[in-house]
Amino acid sequence: MFIEVRDGVAVIDGVPRVLVTADYPYYRDDPAVWADRLRAVRDELGIEVVTCYLPWRHHQPEPGIAPDFTGATHPARNVAGFLALCRELGLRVIAKPGPFIHAEVTYGGLPDWVCPEADPSIEPLLDAYGRPSRWVDGSGGAGRALPAPLGPAFLARATQWLSSVGKEVLGQDVPVIALQIANEGVYTSGALPLTAYDYGPSGVAFFRDRLRAWYGTLEAYNGAHGTSFGDWAEIEPPRGPGGLLAPADWGRFHADYLAEVYRVWTQAVGSDLPVVVNLNPPTVPELDDWLARVRPELWGDISYGFTNWMGVVSADRDAQARYVIAAKRAPGPNLEENWGFSKLYHPAYIDGATSFHQSLLAMAAGATGFNVYTGVATSGWAPDLDAAHAGPYPDCAPIDARGAATAKAPVVRALADFFARHGAEFLESAGTARDAFGLYLPYAGIAALSGPEGPQCGRPLRAFHERMRGRGLDYAVVDLEHVTAGELAAYRTVTVPGGPFMHRGVQRLLAAYAAAGGRVLVDGPVPALDERLAPCALITPSTPPPDTAESLILYGDADAFLRSHPDRDVHYLVVLVQTGNEGPIGVRTPYGTVEVVAAAGGAAVLRLAGGELGDLVVKGVNAYLSCAVEAGVRLNGERAGASGPGDLIRIAE
Repeated sequence: MFIEVRDGVAVIDGVPRVLVTADYPYYRDDPAVWADRLRAVRDELGIEVVTCYLPWRHHQPEPGIAPDFTGATHPARNVAGFLALCRELGLRVIAKPGPFIHAEVTYGGLPDWVCPEADPSIEPLLDAYGRPSRWVDGSGGAGRALPAPLGPAFLARATQWLSSVGKEVLGQDVPVIALQIANEGVYTSGALPLTAYDYGPSGVAFFRDRLRAWYGTLEAYNGAHGTSFGDWAEIEPPRGPGGLLAPADWGRFHADYLAEVYRVWTQAVGSDLPVVVNLNPPTVPELDDWLARVRPELWGDISYGFTNWMGVVSADRDAQARYVIAAKRAPGPNLEENWGFSKLYHPAYIDGATSFHQSLLAMAAGATGFNVYTGVATSGWAPDLDAAHAGPYPDCAPIDARGAATAKAPVVRALADFFARHGAEFLESAGTARDAFGLYLPYAGIAALSGPEGPQCGRPLRAFHERMRGRGLDYAVVDLEHVTAGELAAYRTVTVPGGPFMHRGVQRLLAAYAAAGGRVLVDGPVPALDERLAPCALITPSTPPPDTAESLILYGDADAFLRSHPDRDVHYLVVLVQTGNEGPIGVRTPYGTVEVVAAAGGAAVLRLAGGELGDLVVKGVNAYLSCAVEAGVRLNGERAGASGPGDLIRIAE
């Protein structure tokens, strides 16, 4: 099997595939059951690709001793044997060597000996107040200081770890098809405030290096900022509100910083396998911080991916907005969807309807795959790996800690089978988005540090999202500093955040788009300056188009997304039922009204072809909400329905 990633899509042996995966934390289980659990993933869940972290602290608990990948010091460290089992069972693997993994592992999977408090030669990661950033495990307490990723001592040790993985684990005849680097940013920190890091020596040195690259000369920097620095070393990073360009620079630094950490860690592995990352979605207060930091356009060959862990999207508008924005930021897979944790996160996850809804929302909003995290419940790990959580881990996975399939297993299997059969066609089909939001990310850096005063990016984006959702319409998100004229021309409108300045090149792009018939809608003041605060006013705002676009939802409380194939009379409809809905959902389609009956908080995915119903999966039961309906779909007199209260699964052989 040969895999590459093209524009966020996994292309396996030359064929685009929806990347459906399940995580199995082998290090938390008895090696004696590895083979049985892997068979269950393959046979019960219908999944061919397994993901697994490789915890650094598990494989190399002591400094100066080579990592154990063969089980010489403990059977559960035999990742070589685990991969051999995967190969024998016909499973492929996405390996995730960190070096930081979270995964509810002590110190996020870092070994104790890289903690700055254990080794003074290791530079700590510092916040704006000079305090060490700390990782707090589930057991509570003040937590342990985290090492600065670019600090020389830690970087050398992390490089050695990643290089060992590359040489000793990813050798010949292993079924690893891709790698994931880091976790949710660097230290599950992708959504933290811009003031949370990195104000340590290595971070500030990198910041000044980037200023030199961006401005070229100190004279140019001083001219733009209105300062009189005599040396780059005199420039300090901003620690709060103040000015326009300084916070914009700090936001840009965060984007380059994340890209640099990804680059050096990927380079350390020394592998030519495709590399993905898994950004955690933004929080509501830190939406601008996330937008400023997360710029996949800067990552080169490293591909975007994201995770869940934000709440029940069928019941929480904030969670739904964060989820959709993460899925739309760039094409890539959902690399961790919660399918197993109800006690640790929310009791709604006790039933598969919640995860089913969210997996389909990710796909409808732009994701190119989804991960079942975790596919298997585990027990019996060593206390030094995780002393804060009791088994099983997780508490309600599709395969339980005894290896038996739970009620979630058929739901996962149905999704896996649906996308195995139709995934390539689904990815080829285009959504109905006719309107786009244009991110202008210097404003995100300013808003992150200055708060509600001054230009914004996240707030206009969230308002745009709510307007579009309220009208039942899909939309796109583009980065104005990287989108091409041809890409922008696909949309009838582009809404941009307003403010005092905007890059001259971006203003030219928008002016040309408007001249060609597009409509530029500015949320706020029209920019009159360029990025160096020189006069530049090239944008003339358009009037909004008549509100004639029709919502897909005709009745019922749900969201709907429609994708149409460019060459065939084929359409894919995803219906996402809200927690409070009662009764059927009516959806507008090219063939007329489709009526869907599904559980509250559930969802449906349908293939429509030639005016008829094709394959479909509809969730009719949500035990958490005590809801059980006879799942069904009706189109032009044709009805497909369950024989009683329950799910409806129809996938042709």
